[in-house]
Amino acid sequence: MALRQTQLHFFESALPQTEPPSTRYQGSKLKILPWIWETIGSLKFQSVLDAFGGTASVSYLLKTSGKAVTYNDYLKFNWFIATALIENSQTRLSEPEIDFVLSRDPYITYDDFIYRTFRDIYFTDEENQWLDTVCQNIPRLGGRFQRALAYYALFQACIVKRPYNLFHRKNLYMRTAEVERTFGNKSTWDTPFEEHFRTFAAEANAAIFDSRIPCRALCGDALQVPGHYDLVYVDPPYVSTKGVGVDYFDFYHFLEGMVDYTAWNQRIDYGKKHRPLKGPRSPWSYPQTTRAAFERLFERYADSILVISYRSDGIPSEEQIISLLQHQNKTVQRHHFGQYKYALSTNGVSKEVVIIAT
Repeated sequence: MALRQTQLHFFESALPQTEPPSTRYQGSKLKILPWIWETIGSLKFQSVLDAFGGTASVSYLLKTSGKAVTYNDYLKFNWFIATALIENSQTRLSEPEIDFVLSRDPYITYDDFIYRTFRDIYFTDEENQWLDTVCQNIPRLGGRFQRALAYYALFQACIVKRPYNLFHRKNLYMRTAEVERTFGNKSTWDTPFEEHFRTFAAEANAAIFDSRIPCRALCGDALQVPGHYDLVYVDPPYVSTKGVGVDYFDFYHFLEGMVDYTAWNQRIDYGKKHRPLKGPRSPWSYPQTTRAAFERLFERYADSILVISYRSDGIPSEEQIISLLQHQNKTVQRHHFGQYKYALSTNGVSKEVVIIAT
């Protein structure tokens, strides 16, 4: 869906000449950032918490707008992305560091855990061996921002080489079968990992800038983030009216495993073909628990401006969300973008909504 010309003009003129890196992450708000800023830009706030930060597109927007951003997400791989792009203000990944990450050191004995564990599930044997090497080289980089940038490039390279850009099922055959294709980008799938890695490392390097206002990245429960914030931006997992929730832990478990490489084996559910991680599921992803989670969140940040990015057909409903906010003595406004269609979505009715409670 094309963005309105006025939005694009505002976005280009109001923000620094840096752009958030591209991503194919499920549910990313990257394409509607101009509309989000048009909706919230006139609010009076300086400190802001992005409570469900994902791949940090909204946090990046807020950083470019001169806000003191605290990013939070419960997934560790997302925290690395925000460390690279939000907390980091100067460090870039050098060519020698990239070469180091991508080269097999003859003096190191490498484990082949991914090759042994995920054969014929997500990537080819050769690709799995490459991943084993890179996953063991990144922790050897000297600085935490360099490590975060390298992880960013690795995650994006993995995502673009996956059918549906997800890890929710064993489906390598969709890449390798010699059949006529009606979806996907086979040339992207077949591009070597190293080429993708270098491309995304360069993209991340180009996005680094110093806003001269400290920003930070956290990894934890949105209800447990310390501190007070002028504004709290809430973009939780989506539960449709059919009761089907988005489970990012299941969608991206492979990326989460890579950042915990040495302990990965102990966390895998070997009873399932796609070998996801074992662990507690988020209350935000289930219709039975999501309303109570919203209520607790609104109570926790009752003293802040609350901005909720939502879908018009979500559970709880728009009206229920507004009612919960009004119980906190909030004045509520809502703004609809229209029929914005996410990648892979078959829902042609749902509208993107921003609810503002002051």
